[in-house]
Amino acid sequence: MTQGATKTSSSAPPGAAGSPISGVGQPRDRSYDVIVVGGGHNGLVCAAYLAKAGKKVLVLERRHVLGGAAVSEQVFPGFTFSVCSYVVSLFRPHIIRELGLVDHGFHVIPLDCSFLPLPDGRSLARFGDYARTRREIAQFSPRDAEVYPEFGLAMSKLARFSKHVIDHPPPEPTSLAPRELLQLLRLGRGYQALDRDVRYLNLKLLTMSAADFLDEWFESEVLKGPMSVSGIIGTMLGVRSPGTAYVLLHHYMGEIDGAFRAWGFSKGGTGAVSYAIAAAARGFGVEIVTEATVDHVRITSGRATGVVLESGNEITAKAVVSGCDPHRTYFGLIGEQHLEPELVGQLRRYKLRGSSGKVNLAVDRLPDFTCRPGPGPHLEGDIAIVPNVDYVERAYDEAKYGAFSSRPYLNVVIPSLVDPTVAPPGKHVISCFVQYAPYDLEGGPERWPRQREAFGDTVVDTLAEYCPGLKESILHRQVLTPWDLEHEFGLTEGNIFHGELSLEQLLFQRPMAGWARYRTPIRNMWMCSSGTHPGGGIMGAPGELAAKAMLKAGAA
Repeated sequence: MTQGATKTSSSAPPGAAGSPISGVGQPRDRSYDVIVVGGGHNGLVCAAYLAKAGKKVLVLERRHVLGGAAVSEQVFPGFTFSVCSYVVSLFRPHIIRELGLVDHGFHVIPLDCSFLPLPDGRSLARFGDYARTRREIAQFSPRDAEVYPEFGLAMSKLARFSKHVIDHPPPEPTSLAPRELLQLLRLGRGYQALDRDVRYLNLKLLTMSAADFLDEWFESEVLKGPMSVSGIIGTMLGVRSPGTAYVLLHHYMGEIDGAFRAWGFSKGGTGAVSYAIAAAARGFGVEIVTEATVDHVRITSGRATGVVLESGNEITAKAVVSGCDPHRTYFGLIGEQHLEPELVGQLRRYKLRGSSGKVNLAVDRLPDFTCRPGPGPHLEGDIAIVPNVDYVERAYDEAKYGAFSSRPYLNVVIPSLVDPTVAPPGKHVISCFVQYAPYDLEGGPERWPRQREAFGDTVVDTLAEYCPGLKESILHRQVLTPWDLEHEFGLTEGNIFHGELSLEQLLFQRPMAGWARYRTPIRNMWMCSSGTHPGGGIMGAPGELAAKAMLKAGAA
């Protein structure tokens, strides 16, 4: 069995129709309207919108492959992993239309099942078909089987209201400007249009824990376990921590072809999403250069005037946009010497606290679950290892004190079942998202390289309890800890959302109050990453909204 942390080879998703990368290492020109630092999906979206509006745009990516955390890499010959992000849901449908992404290979295959194997030999599968799901849930609670559709309907209503929030810049509640007051009025009217019960539901989401919120709806621990974990993705919190109920809603905001709460695989891996955006951007005239590390932004008299590459080469621009997280943007690209002490204090209080890891497996056969043997639709969606709420809360208890969970929550997908392009015939790739893996291990995050393989063993051992024979089927293994996510993918503290999705870090406070509209205190320096509104996930909205804010301000 081959093991490794960040081994990579080819840089394009399988089936990619030509590389959208313009060059490697060095841009063609010395001056641009806009330079976008970082070729993640949000940076590429931002570049595409700016170029579509007629701007001369350059994208600079440090790695050899585009996508940031939305990346596909053939880590081992014949096996393409969605190395970090592994499913698509939140990507905004209007961006797909406005950038013509389908013409550039954007193709999402919907997931139809969420499967929960249980250690006692039982299992639960939830499908898009409510009648089928009702029969599955009724085995554990006839009452919950009847309530489940009502819960989904209520959350979908809130998700539709949330479109008013995530598809627009964050409101500025302290401003009396007519434009801001009109936006608040529009939000207020949308909120007023909700059913009275749904308005109460929204208030509860903002204050309760995921576990307590679900307790008000359901009685079966078997059902509440896999539903509760949506509240802790990307946070260093437990399912019983207040505020985690809101993150449940964040995971209902996604839609595919108009269907809310729809999740899917990108054909060719999540990197194919990034490559489709990059191809569209290049079609609008964007120049994209990989293996071009930006050392810092050149600042003259409080104004961004370009960038300096690690090689020492300088490139000028009328505006610079960072697709990096807030810490890397302010402390790395800008530099603390250009910032006011009060703002530095706010930044240092901004919570990243990475808590997730990833284990990607290449196997010579499908895993066979004891509780539901053989192939079937239960393997074609996501598989949750979380028997109940207490299981995931105990996993959090270990992480609080600086240890990765000995029995972690796993979210597992086998994309090769529905997308055969990512593995050789008869073989498969298995993606395991892991919670909890705290960035701050006891003794410091620098201990992670020595703990990497033990962490990978724990994940495999946990999954193998439900599907004996898994270990013998593994051909290759890639283990990514928060330390790897930071050093290889540029995610400070390994946070997959560029900052926790906690209530004090949302809307007009993401990343900081007063600087939540994609601007920075440096003139003509902007941000378009997941560390800005509306947050993380393969969404594209931060990139789109940043570009439109820049164009509106005449910044380039």
